[in-house]
Amino acid sequence: MNEPLFDPVPEPVVVSPGAVHVPGWLGLPRQRELVGRCREWVRSPAGMRKHRTPTGGRMSVAMASLGWFWEPYSYSRTLPDGTPVPPFPPELGELARAGVAAAYGHAPEPESPGYDVALVNFYDAEARMGMHQDREERADAPVVSLSVGDTCVFRFGNTETRGRPYTDVELRSGDLFVFGGPSRMAYHGVPRTRPGSADPDCGLASGRLNVTIRATGFG
Repeated sequence: MNEPLFDPVPEPVVVSPGAVHVPGWLGLPRQRELVGRCREWVRSPAGMRKHRTPTGGRMSVAMASLGWFWEPYSYSRTLPDGTPVPPFPPELGELARAGVAAAYGHAPEPESPGYDVALVNFYDAEARMGMHQDREERADAPVVSLSVGDTCVFRFGNTETRGRPYTDVELRSGDLFVFGGPSRMAYHGVPRTRPGSADPDCGLASGRLNVTIRATGFG
């Protein structure tokens, strides 16, 4: 992933303090490359799975973990069968740092914990994600989210409640969304996708791929 990420440079949109949407950050060649790499990464023994929540429900989003294994609501170094988690690809760390620079105008501080976990999420036409916080990490580094495929409605809320106030943002294929600082613990979710809205040249025949990159701070 050495080519320029975008051309021309998209204009970042501040959704709330610390939360920035950069439309069209990844061009079609980079989207196809990311889709291809994700297909390689999820061929691990863990594969894609729909986690069961503590209340007994089953998530509708299929997910794979890289670097650390995430399941509601904790991290571990091994998969449920005891095998190691697939490693975190260094190129995703580079992509995350470039995303922070694109959103904020500067790269992460040198002393900031390094990005070390990625969740590869796949949404089919029926998949949804309820309002939640990304709060299992010890680090407060910004969360970096990349979208490829179908457009989704990304609901970005406040830090106190799952309800209003919130802002609905359309995330299209190639979009970048970064949230940190005062928005790091904001509730967020995906109430719906728009099936069939993606450019077929993005590399996905259907559905939405979301790669969420985080720093755990676990060392």
